[in-house]
Amino acid sequence: MSLPSAGHRSESPWFKSSYSGSNNNDCVEVAVSPRAVRVRDSKNVPGPEIGVDARAWARFLEYAAQG
Repeated sequence: MSLPSAGHRSESPWFKSSYSGSNNNDCVEVAVSPRAVRVRDSKNVPGPEIGVDARAWARFLEYAAQG
């Protein structure tokens, strides 16, 4: 699966991780689209994003849930 180029900005709405810090200092935001899941630092919105396909994101979440 081909992901959008690094310069592409997601048109999907961003949401903050429920695990982000309550002080707004450790905030990760995620945007889910049919082609990719994109992740960014909410303190640096115009900064870099990473994008992975949905299968890779699901595997990551399974791994993270194992602790």
